[in-house]
Amino acid sequence: MGRRQHTREIPTSTLIEAYCRGVFPMADEETGRIEWYTADPRAILPLNPFHVPRRLRRTLKQAPYSFTRDTDFPAVIHGCAQRETTWISDSLARSYIRLHNEGFAHSVEVWREGELVGGLYGVHIGGAFFGESVFSRESGAGKAALVHAAEHLELREFQMFEIQMITSLTAQFGARLVHRDEYARILPRALAADCRW
Repeated sequence: MGRRQHTREIPTSTLIEAYCRGVFPMADEETGRIEWYTADPRAILPLNPFHVPRRLRRTLKQAPYSFTRDTDFPAVIHGCAQRETTWISDSLARSYIRLHNEGFAHSVEVWREGELVGGLYGVHIGGAFFGESVFSRESGAGKAALVHAAEHLELREFQMFEIQMITSLTAQFGARLVHRDEYARILPRALAADCRW
């Protein structure tokens, strides 16, 4: 993909082609220009089985959350963009919303007493789910969104849950790094699987 830059919405076909090649877009916060990136190594969350620390599982069971999927994708992506520094520009958000409308991007919403308190979104192609971003408006909501998403993917027999990089949030779930050669083997198998969200 090189270093092509965009400030307008990205066509759905371009986004899908990019993810199938292991490439993803990010916007420059200052200029809004969108550039294409790849990462080596990159992180994935093992799904079979998906590991949730026992103590955290108990905590989440006691949390007063309810979950939905694809109920309010725009609110989730805008929640993810509302942080001190963000790579999600308005045009990039619109691109993913259109991708969602065409069935290739999905969200998990975390609710407490009718209020959206957390969520995540990502791109779905075949049996691969590319987790893009997560947000939390209260402690624990982001973890809850990630656990709900991963357990849903495992139930649906997805082959890969990519998260780009290991963070303090994802490390506790057994996230691991894969280098370019291994990723090149994993990605085509995951894309070829027929998994429904």
